[in-house]
Amino acid sequence: MKTFRAYRIHEENKKIVARFEDLSLDDLSPGDVVVRVTYSDINYKDALAATGAGRILRRYPLVGGIDFAGVVESSADARFHAGDDVLVTGCALSETHDGGYAQFARVPGDWLIPLPQGLDARGAMSLGTAGFTAALAIHLMERNEQSPRGGPIVVTGASGGVGSIAIDMLAARGYEVIAVSGKAAAVEYLKSLGAARVLLREAVDYGSKPLEAAQFGGAIDSVGGKTLAWLTRTVDFRGNIASIGLVGGAQLETTVMPFILRGVNLLGINSSATPRALRLAVWQRIATDLAPRHLARIVTRTVAFADLPRAFAPLIDGSILGRTLVKID
Repeated sequence: MKTFRAYRIHEENKKIVARFEDLSLDDLSPGDVVVRVTYSDINYKDALAATGAGRILRRYPLVGGIDFAGVVESSADARFHAGDDVLVTGCALSETHDGGYAQFARVPGDWLIPLPQGLDARGAMSLGTAGFTAALAIHLMERNEQSPRGGPIVVTGASGGVGSIAIDMLAARGYEVIAVSGKAAAVEYLKSLGAARVLLREAVDYGSKPLEAAQFGGAIDSVGGKTLAWLTRTVDFRGNIASIGLVGGAQLETTVMPFILRGVNLLGINSSATPRALRLAVWQRIATDLAPRHLARIVTRTVAFADLPRAFAPLIDGSILGRTLVKID
């Protein structure tokens, strides 16, 4: 192997600059497994990193892309062999370690997940960090005794990748799902994924009391801010709220009343730093009882590697629904 193409992010004159470059394996972060990448994806975090709209990278330069799937090219880790189908989501990719926007990646074996039976590389990256985050949230909620008997689950930021997949997974598990979205045009799309009802964000009455009337059995929230505060006041007794994002703000103004009077549980979801054993268990569920039924509908764009630079803006401005898949040539 001589050189290969990679989409690398630099900091130059205090500005973020991303471009295609020809690299060799020696240019990549250290690792004991080399993977020929076949698919990646674009998450909101990827768009922030590549455009400089958010400070995601902790050192420069780095290859972008927090997810990838592909085939092992070579391995010094006895658990993996040339030809194995594998995936990586999160870990430190495109933060402190070169990521998946390249024809080859090199990572520690502990980060690699053998592709579960029933998933191929395209399917794995159709899910990516978004699908893993949604599944992790449901897994931890159910480990904390969430069930369809507890009442409807509300999903905020519903038209994004995490929200779309969460709706699909929850509906397949028998939950009544209520979607909250700021996009009126997304109502039929969300219902087609399994949402029983769709609340438009501008019509939500957030209230101001320490406890409002209980409306939901639990919640998956990717918005944060006043939306998360509203959920703490409206989730019913012993319900779980999975907090996965902060696009609506990092501040949380609430009281202890929901936690001590209703026993509401606020679960922080960190998909990037998930321990390996839990990561393996969640991916196994993604391939079985949490498998989405409408993944082809959720993937609304497939981008060629060469077109990657033009694909980030719609995620930043919120104009796209669902998931974006990247095919690495």
